[in-house]
Amino acid sequence: MADKERTPTPSPQEEGTGKSKTDPQNHRTVDRVTQILEEVVYHPGMTFVELVRALGAAKSSVHGFIRGLVAKGWLYEEQHRFYLGPALYGLTLASGHIRAGLVTDEDLSALYKDTGVSVFLGVQAGDHLIYVAEAGSDDAVGFEARSNIRRTLLMTAGGKALLAARPRTERESYLRRRSRDEAELVDSFLAEYDQIRKTRIATNVVRGGVRFGIATTVHNRSGQAVASVTLVGPPADLQPRVQKLSKVLIRHVDAWSQRSLTPREAI
Repeated sequence: MADKERTPTPSPQEEGTGKSKTDPQNHRTVDRVTQILEEVVYHPGMTFVELVRALGAAKSSVHGFIRGLVAKGWLYEEQHRFYLGPALYGLTLASGHIRAGLVTDEDLSALYKDTGVSVFLGVQAGDHLIYVAEAGSDDAVGFEARSNIRRTLLMTAGGKALLAARPRTERESYLRRRSRDEAELVDSFLAEYDQIRKTRIATNVVRGGVRFGIATTVHNRSGQAVASVTLVGPPADLQPRVQKLSKVLIRHVDAWSQRSLTPREAI
């Protein structure tokens, strides 16, 4: 005779609470992390001391959470104040929504209209480039951007443009951290570096040679490179027009950089 199906015995914690093991359960670490993010959403620019006070937790614990969130791009720090980082907007792009900030959806659409080439806005998060917005009709690249929000700086035109704009110590530190598998990428970047600095333009062949990227950096009013903008399309279309497209690209981003923006987001 077959055994009767047993009903799981509730744990002491579940006894009398009306909750089963399959119901959502709070987790202390998750609660801390989400509270940090929520505090920064509603109070952008919070200091470390203010976050510690809001969480009511030990300084060492909060410090560890914050450093981890900054490293992964969920937060970013400016003048000892914390703001939402670019990783959040990478997920927003993946979900089909576009955010506004120093560069708006209208800006990207205007650039697309002037060039006829798909446009991608990217920001650096740790050692990676994350696309946070797009405009245009390149379905293949757009799908890839939404499917994989993180990509190595050296494998993208936008990433190379951002890396070239970094202070020497930061740039060299990044290159030293590359693995042996990336040695060829490092050599290629170093060979291109002077030209990128001179022209403000980085290029890259992507998706096995079926797409070509042209990128430059977006600067804030203090001159800091805060994002990259990349034009992506078939090599046969873009490569003969590199100089013309580069001029249009730089003209647009220089206009964006003149805006005044109160810090709230990563760009």
